[in-house]
Amino acid sequence: MRAPIGNFDQATPAPDCLDELIGPVADAVRQWRGSVPADRIVHVDTDPRWADTAVFVEHYGRELLEQSANCVVVAGKRGGESTLAACVVLSTTRVDVNGVVRRQLGARKASFASMDTATGETGMEYGGITPIGLPDGWPVLVDSAVVDLPYVLVGSGRRRGKLLVPGKAFAELPGAVVIEGLGTA
Repeated sequence: MRAPIGNFDQATPAPDCLDELIGPVADAVRQWRGSVPADRIVHVDTDPRWADTAVFVEHYGRELLEQSANCVVVAGKRGGESTLAACVVLSTTRVDVNGVVRRQLGARKASFASMDTATGETGMEYGGITPIGLPDGWPVLVDSAVVDLPYVLVGSGRRRGKLLVPGKAFAELPGAVVIEGLGTA
């Protein structure tokens, strides 16, 4: 199959390559619901040596810079309680942690979760965290610009490989809240 975006040697519908995905992501694909069929989620094999954004887009397609999203884990704290959430923004922007995220979570303070917390709580590899397959009950804050794209490149849960996901599918993820201005320039 040819990938819907980018120049990848190998592209496979995610339901056909569950063994390439880590447990939580494979489970989420197996249980997929929504208006976007699971086979429209495409796994592409990528080399972790080219994970740096500049090298990645040079190798797999310059247009990917504008069609890629980052998924980061944040922690909101209020009154001694901590809430973990995922934020999905275009890779050309930054998550507004201290403004939009803090207010959305009703937190007094918000910050990026530590690497150990992010990987330990998601069961995913750092640098490959994806909003598909996150723990039950997590808020998934998605910038509206991500939802507006036909396809978005995002992590697969591992550093090797990425997922190409129709933008509107992000709005249908469990716990998803689409927010204008979550990502800032």
